[in-house]
Amino acid sequence: MKNIAVTGIGIVASPGVSKEEFWQNIKAGKSFISPITRFDASRYLSQVAGQIENLNTNHLPRRLLKKMDRFSVMALTATEEALKDAFLDLTQEDPYKIGIFTGNALGGWLYAETELRDLYVEGREGVSPYLASAWFPAAPQGQISIYYGIKGYSKTVVADKASALMAIGYAAQVIGHKKIDVALAGGTEAPVTPYALLCCSTEGSISRGPYRPFDKERNGFVIGEGAGILVLEDVEHALKRGTNIYGFIKGYGSFCDGVDRIMPDPNGKGLAKAIKAALDTAGYEPEEIDYICADGVGTKWGDISETRAIKEVFGSYAKKIPVSAPKSMFGHLLGASGAVDLIITFLAMQDGVIPPTINYQTQDPECDLDYVPNKCRLKEVKKALVISRGRGGINAVLAVERR
Repeated sequence: MKNIAVTGIGIVASPGVSKEEFWQNIKAGKSFISPITRFDASRYLSQVAGQIENLNTNHLPRRLLKKMDRFSVMALTATEEALKDAFLDLTQEDPYKIGIFTGNALGGWLYAETELRDLYVEGREGVSPYLASAWFPAAPQGQISIYYGIKGYSKTVVADKASALMAIGYAAQVIGHKKIDVALAGGTEAPVTPYALLCCSTEGSISRGPYRPFDKERNGFVIGEGAGILVLEDVEHALKRGTNIYGFIKGYGSFCDGVDRIMPDPNGKGLAKAIKAALDTAGYEPEEIDYICADGVGTKWGDISETRAIKEVFGSYAKKIPVSAPKSMFGHLLGASGAVDLIITFLAMQDGVIPPTINYQTQDPECDLDYVPNKCRLKEVKKALVISRGRGGINAVLAVERR
């Protein structure tokens, strides 16, 4: 796979709405899960979430805000941060050589929920004229393209919790094929709403908290909201601009399990093939990997199958690799999770600090890798993997490398 440079990072999540604030809080290993306050969640199984309390939208016109769901607002905010971080002035670029690749799992559900309620209570006259363009999964891609005048090859990926990582992998391949020079790639999700929480609850994988991946006492994941956008560039384009390069996307793999409509293959065969494909396309040997940012969904078979897949690929070396799930601090961002995990991995490479899996107390004999429990760890990371998995056996893996 051709080297794809990562030159900008934009993050909006409960630990912080800037790269610096977010990363400082992640390194501190604190929990950003709190009781849901936006609506009455007392009758739900889970009543906690990773919520953003200080989302600043002053940079966006009020008329535009009325037309968007929160997941588009967060995507635009993260995009602005990523462009600033990359020192990329899009007015100086060919708009047909810039693309947008975003992922999400649920669409803009608060907008949809509210307007559907109005439809049944007030009739069709009570529904916002912006509903059709506000809730659908490709809305963030569309709003970003309009706001910045982007006209190049673009795509929205809806693949449950693997959406963002698959969108980034797809963007890297499109740049590699020279269809565009630059991609804004990542994911966004705003599931702290009554109906979205209900959907997650009926799936049977949600936790009352705490969120403790790979722990024997785990009981599922806690939802979180946020967005992560990265600026991806053709290497020659980035070098010509003389901008900072965090690292490179080197390999990508994706396979399905084909076993169950919700749960993964218990043996992790599909994920193992995706890991091997990512290593092969990157040209890496397994022993070169310094860190794995895990999916860490926090369900019994999710954690066990992920562990089994890693052990199948890496053999005895598997126990020497730090494998952590930093989303234990801020919740599972569903379709946006892969983008945030990738951002964390590049920041870990930059600082030589591996983020922890928090709330880890009791070892599961079937999950016996090094999960970096509860405290971050100093370690040089040159090459790493990021894993994302979706319901129904969707597996996606990126291989990345520090500059």
